[in-house]
Formats: sequence, C-alpha cells, structure tokens
Amino acid sequence: MGQTLSEPVTTKESATCSNKQFVVGSSCMQGWRINMEDAHTHLLSLPNDHGTAFFAVYDGHGGAKVSQYAGAHLHLTIEKQDAYNEDIEEALRTGFMALDEQMKNDDEMKDDMSGTTAVAVVVKDGFAYCANVGDSRAVVSMNGRAVPLSYDHKPANEKEAKRIVAAGGWVEFNRVNGNLALSRALGDFAFKRNPKKSAEEQMVTAFPDVIKMALSEDSHEFILLACDGIWDVMTNQEVVDFVRERVSIGKAAQTICEELLSRCLAPDCQMGGLGCDNMTAVLVLLTHGQPIEELTKKCRLPREEGTEEENHHDELYGTPSSSPVEAQGKGEGEGKDDDDDGPPTEFTAN
Repeated sequence: MGQTLSEPVTTKESATCSNKQFVVGSSCMQGWRINMEDAHTHLLSLPNDHGTAFFAVYDGHGGAKVSQYAGAHLHLTIEKQDAYNEDIEEALRTGFMALDEQMKNDDEMKDDMSGTTAVAVVVKDGFAYCANVGDSRAVVSMNGRAVPLSYDHKPANEKEAKRIVAAGGWVEFNRVNGNLALSRALGDFAFKRNPKKSAEEQMVTAFPDVIKMALSEDSHEFILLACDGIWDVMTNQEVVDFVRERVSIGKAAQTICEELLSRCLAPDCQMGGLGCDNMTAVLVLLTHGQPIEELTKKCRLPREEGTEEENHHDELYGTPSSSPVEAQGKGEGEGKDDDDDGPPTEFTAN
C-alpha cells in the first residue's frame, strides 16, 4: 500500500441532491493516506439529456490528476458518443476508451504517471447501466439483497492475466509487472505502450465491462458506489445491510455515507492496509417518484434471501480474508489484496 500519515485525516466532504426519482448523498475522506486521490460525480441530469442521471466514483493512484480529469469529463465524453441515443452500453464502452485516448493525446496529461479506477452508473428510462474498470464497485439493494453491478478487474483473474501476458507483461504478487494491482484503468499509460496491440489488448486497458439492469419499483431500493477502501473492509452484503438499516430509520443519505467511511477506517495502520486507504461513497436512494418515507418503510422489511449461486459469489467476492490465489478459478469473483458540469452540490472531484 502507499505511504501513510501518523494520524488519519477524518474530515469528510459530503454533499446531497435530490429530485422525484433519487435522493443522493456522498462523502469522501482522506484517511491515513498522505494525499486524497479519489474523485466522484453525481448528476441528477446530464447536460444534454435531462432525463438521465449519472453517478461515478474514481479511485486514483500515483496521483490525483487522472481521477480529477475523469471526474470532470467522463460523463461529457459518454454523452458525445455516436451510439449514445441508440445504445447506452456501447456509448459507455466507447466513451471510456475515447476519454483515455483524449488524455493520452493531451500535452498536460500524456506524461502523467497516475491512473484511476472508474465505476459509473447511468440511469435512463428505467434501466441502470454500470460500466467499470478496476476495483471500485457498485452494488444495488434488491429487497435488501446485495446484487453486484460490477466485477473487479484484478491481474490474478485468468482472463485478465492472459491479456497481460499476451501484451508482453507478467503477473507477479498479483500485480501487473509486479507493480499495478489493477488490470484495467484510465490513465496508467506506461502500461499501454505495445505498438502491436490495440487499446483493448494492452496490459492495462480502459475498456470497461458493462452491466444493464432493469430497475423495479417493487424491489430495487438503492445503489451504492464506492472505492475499494470500502470493499476491502466489508462485503457487498455487509455494506447493503449497513446502509439499509440506516435508511429504515430515516437517516439522511449523506450521513449514511459518512458513517460508512467511519466504519471502514482502521484505528491504526497495523492491519495490513485494510481501512487505511482514501474512501469515497455515493449512495443513490431509488424513490421511484414516491415520498422518501415509502422507501424507509420498505427497508424495514426482512431481507430477501439470495440464491445459492449469489451467496457463493458473496463468499468469494470482496471478502477481505479471501486470498486472490485461493479465489482464482472459483468463478468470476476474486478475493481482495492489500492495495492500493452540474451544480456544485452535484459534482465533487477531490
């Protein structure tokens, strides 16, 4: 993990916004790290598509330049894609790649050594579209059951490792070339220099996985996006349970985010890095046009039980005690390692 302070910076920068469909809260905290490298965005309405919302978390590494750039520009780039009005999933894929290319050709960005994860959720016409590179993560609560909207990209994953090796790299200590703990990211241009490979085929690629999910008024309660500083400490289901309990007693969305960050902060930095990272969370309460009190009542109901497959997934995916080596080959999930322009109330890039 990166360098740490003698005492954590626990000051939190929080914000909230809402409309008839969403109540959104966010919070971020520097924690034990010497710098804050995260960024996040929450827009209830895109500039040129007023019926569409956009939420994202960016976990920077090696500096904050790429994460801040992505926070300010990714949603704009996606909206400009030719496919946007016909195919949101394709617009997300091409938008991520276009932003990466844009940064690589920018005189002020091309030589920057930093990179960032990106998990972005577009909500349009009753559907959530989640695009992801890296190990920041989004989950949705379905009657209290945690359902993943993204899957982490780690070098130990068989599919990721094959691409890394084919591009001339190697995986050592579950890191790309023994260095980077992510296999997909925006930026990180030092890992994208093989002239014989396309942008999608580089050791580290900005090409995202995209998941589409229909949102039901009867079952979908909220979406939570967060950096791996949260998921290193708590599983998907533990986070959903934590949030849902607080929604059920009427706590404000931003307060819930603040409490989640505090819950995940390590009391000291002698815990293998868990709880010592920058932390960011964006909570999107899905009100479906109803008063927030209706969602509060709903969250008081017992949690819906998951299927055997989903329960097995949660055992493997995002569980701090899981070893990446042990988890490899057991399914899509992996264990964690110890790594590392709307109104002001709707956009934060720290």
